[in-house]
Amino acid sequence: MKLKKKLGADNYKPLDVILSRGQGVWVYDIDQKRYMDCLSAYSAVNQGHCHPAILKAMQEQAQKLTLTSRAFRNDQLALFYQDICELTGSHKVLPMNSGAEAVETAVKAVRKWGYEVKGIPENRAEIIVCADNFHGRTITIVGFSTDPVSRSGFGPFTPGFKIVPFGDAKALEKAITPNTVAFLAEPIQGEAGVIIPPDGYLKEVREICSSANIMLILDEIQTGLGRTGKLLAEEHENIEADLTLVGKALSGGFYPVSAVLSNNEVLGVLKPGEHGSTFGGNPLACAVARAALKVIKDENLVKNAAEMGKYFLDGLKKAENNQIKEIRGKGLLMAVEFKPGAGGARKYCRNLQDQGILCKETHDNIIRFAPPLVITREEVDWALDRIIPVISKSE
Repeated sequence: MKLKKKLGADNYKPLDVILSRGQGVWVYDIDQKRYMDCLSAYSAVNQGHCHPAILKAMQEQAQKLTLTSRAFRNDQLALFYQDICELTGSHKVLPMNSGAEAVETAVKAVRKWGYEVKGIPENRAEIIVCADNFHGRTITIVGFSTDPVSRSGFGPFTPGFKIVPFGDAKALEKAITPNTVAFLAEPIQGEAGVIIPPDGYLKEVREICSSANIMLILDEIQTGLGRTGKLLAEEHENIEADLTLVGKALSGGFYPVSAVLSNNEVLGVLKPGEHGSTFGGNPLACAVARAALKVIKDENLVKNAAEMGKYFLDGLKKAENNQIKEIRGKGLLMAVEFKPGAGGARKYCRNLQDQGILCKETHDNIIRFAPPLVITREEVDWALDRIIPVISKSE
């Protein structure tokens, strides 16, 4: 910790635990104390830490070929396209590395679609986003954030974005103009504190976007690939976005892999030289992602997330503390929100660390619980036996 403080930029405030290995839902610190990971690297390790099948795929591919750039073809990319399209029902894929890159890719693609297909005057395209969103950390993305900590000191920002309240379909409808090309939102706002929109919201949003001829972009980088008890969170309301963004668990935590899932109408506007990435779609990434997707499917992790999520949430709701404002969740994405006068959530996170539970506060007064999707009923019971006493204390 001293070395990190001396040499590292101070852009994170982690809990004071130094982890050295992990397996499944468990991680171990440098003194070999065991903890249950209830953050899952912000849902990047849905398949559990160091899943052996993904590790095997990574080792085998790393011994053969890791990177060619997209200047040449490789034997894993088309197979990755096939696997993810079969699993998600997508028609076209554009692979990138980080979630933020996937968001930036979608922004570029829908703007170009607006100019070339919809006929919007050049440089007039508008994208509507939601208040309290989190889509990444690039200059463009923080420019349409409403979080002052994310924005302050980083301007000037990219123009062309409008902000409406999350969960308010009428506000979206009112904000649309002839220059609107897309609406970008998270199905459930993760970093905002697991904010779940009203029932029917996404369905109404889908109808509005279709009627106005604008693209619906759903950022499923955190909510996707099983986290909420469905493969994609959009499935809870039986809708399909025009562009779906996935990342994090797309590699099971082994490697940065993200993708834009869409159709030829949108991604077809991009021509050679207009967008790309040296590492995007590299053979190592594709082999890892293929294995990560296979694990989700073969081990029925979506079903387990739905069942264990309900069981976990029901257990959390047994906590008795008048400082708790709300306990909510969908699948294995859950949150305990404390009232503003409760003194913040970080003290609870520290106390939970002492009990062998690792989680992280968000927006000061909310704890997010999101263990790997491989968690068992016995492991949920183990966690609840330690969480309930801690969050039930109001001092």
